[in-house]
Amino acid sequence: MWLELLTFLIGIAFGFFHKGKEDYWGILRNGAVLGIVIGVLAVLISMFLAPGSTSLSFDFLGAFGTILVILVFVILMVAGAFIGDRIERVLRK
Repeated sequence: MWLELLTFLIGIAFGFFHKGKEDYWGILRNGAVLGIVIGVLAVLISMFLAPGSTSLSFDFLGAFGTILVILVFVILMVAGAFIGDRIERVLRK
């Protein structure tokens, strides 16, 4: 749960501090790439460095479960980036 919350907060910060015109396709693309990187790192951390209730666990599904967990991190990152962009738009007006 903590890694998911951290990923969401990083997404909000990424969307907020990403300057320039609201290029939603660019935010989606960059957020997805960053979400994949964070998702892979979070899966590795939750599997090897801190096993237990640090993050989501679909271990019983094998590789498909790992891909699902990475997909959840990507969705959280992209959602956070869009929310951060909306916050930036509201505060910068």
